Amino acid sequence: MASISYSKIFSGLRLLTSHPVRHFGKVKSFLCRDTYGTYDIIKAPGHVSASGNIPPHIKTPSHWPHGRPQPSPTEIEIKNEAQIEGVRQASAIAREVLNEIGKTVEVGITTEELDKIAHHFIIGKDSFPSPLQYRSFPKSICTSINNVVCHGIPDDRPLQRGDIISVDVTVYHGGYHGDCCETWCLEGTDEQGQHLVHHAREARDKAIALCGPGVCLGRIGEACEYVARAAGLSIVEVFIGHGIGSYFHGPPDIYHFANDDYTVMKPGMTFTVEPILSQSAKGVVILEDGWTAMSLDEARAAQFEHTVLITEHGHEILTAYTE
Repeated sequence: MASISYSKIFSGLRLLTSHPVRHFGKVKSFLCRDTYGTYDIIKAPGHVSASGNIPPHIKTPSHWPHGRPQPSPTEIEIKNEAQIEGVRQASAIAREVLNEIGKTVEVGITTEELDKIAHHFIIGKDSFPSPLQYRSFPKSICTSINNVVCHGIPDDRPLQRGDIISVDVTVYHGGYHGDCCETWCLEGTDEQGQHLVHHAREARDKAIALCGPGVCLGRIGEACEYVARAAGLSIVEVFIGHGIGSYFHGPPDIYHFANDDYTVMKPGMTFTVEPILSQSAKGVVILEDGWTAMSLDEARAAQFEHTVLITEHGHEILTAYTE
C-alpha cells in the first residue's frame, strides 16, 4: 500500500476546489478526454460490505482496531538478522496471497469476493491483513480497476471484459509487515491497456535491478521515469514507496520519478518499490472515502510492487514470484 508524498501533494494530487469531491462522477462530463482505449470507466465506488472478522488468537498491529498506527521511526532502520527474517516471512505470505488471488481474478467475480478470499487465506496463515482499519481503510486488500489509480476499496462491482485490476496486499505476521502488488489484464483488454501494464511491471523491475549497497535511492526514480517516458506514459508522482518492518510505513521515502535523493542504500534496509504508471499526466483526485484515488481525465493506471532488502552484495526481493 503506497504512501502519499506530501511534498508533491499540490502538484500531483489535484482536487477540483469549485466542485466537492463527492461530485466527482459529474465533474468528468466537462473534462477533455484523450483516447486511452476501450474500457469501462469507474464513475463511483459500489456498495462496500462489512469488514472481515479477526479471530482473537491473531497477533494484530498497532493500528487495530482504532485505526491509528504508532509513530514510525524517524530515521532509516538498518535491520538485524532477526528483523530481516521477520519481514521475509511476512513478505512470503503476502506473495502467497497474491498467487491465490491470481487464480481467481476473472470476469464476473467481484472485488468484494477477492477481498474475502484474501482475508480468509491470511487468517489461515495466522496473519493479519495490514490495510484493515489502517487509518480507517475498511477492507483487507486494495483493488483498483481501470481509472482507479490506487487504494480502491473492494465492493460489489463484478469484473468485466477489458478491465485491468491492481491488487495490493500487505500482511502482518510475527510482528512484521510484507507488501506487494500486481496488475492483471482480464480477457478482452485492449492493446493500450496491455501496453500500460507491461511497462508498469518493467518500471518496477528495472528500478529494483539497480538496487544495492552504495547506490543512491534517487536511482530508483530515474529508472521508473525513464521507462514511463520511453513508453509514452507518466508516473503518478504523489504515491511513493516506503520503508517497512514492524511498522507499515516509515523511512525511507521511495520516489518513482527523477529526483535528487542522494541517500545511500545500505545492507539491512527494507523498503517497497511500487511505481504507478498512468496513460495521463493530468493528476488524480481522492474521493470522499479518503482513500480511492481516481485519474482526473479517466485515464487508466497500473501498479506493481515488491518489498526489497538491501544485502551486502546487492538486493533480495522478499516478495519474489514463486509460481
